[in-house]
Amino acid sequence: MAKYKPGQSGNPRGRPKGTKDARTRWRQSLEKHGDELVAKAVEMALEGDGQALKLCIDRAIPAYRPAAEPVRFEMQGDTLTDKASEILNAVSRGEIDPQTGRSLIDAIGSLVKVQEVDDIQRRLDALEGSNDES
Repeated sequence: MAKYKPGQSGNPRGRPKGTKDARTRWRQSLEKHGDELVAKAVEMALEGDGQALKLCIDRAIPAYRPAAEPVRFEMQGDTLTDKASEILNAVSRGEIDPQTGRSLIDAIGSLVKVQEVDDIQRRLDALEGSNDES
């Protein structure tokens, strides 16, 4: 097995810097003709081409994403684990939909991370304060 030195590529020659990949070249070529291509797609759609019609509609009208309604339910418990369990119970009772339940539990997870950072900062501040007194 070949071993490489740190910072050395397995293909030292590789692609020269600044060389555009095929996708970049294609995008640039399409950009030059963008207005004409869109006009052609619309023309084809108006003539009955189903794929062209789907393309035009998919690009012109964003996908419908239903907005979640606000939910209210009693959340018992003192810990975040208790609250997450309450959310799961509310989902199982049909009080909230599973997607909303997942979003709420994800929010609890994010809150835990923020609390951990706050706790670390408090501990650092306390350590630095005790070092200053020495």
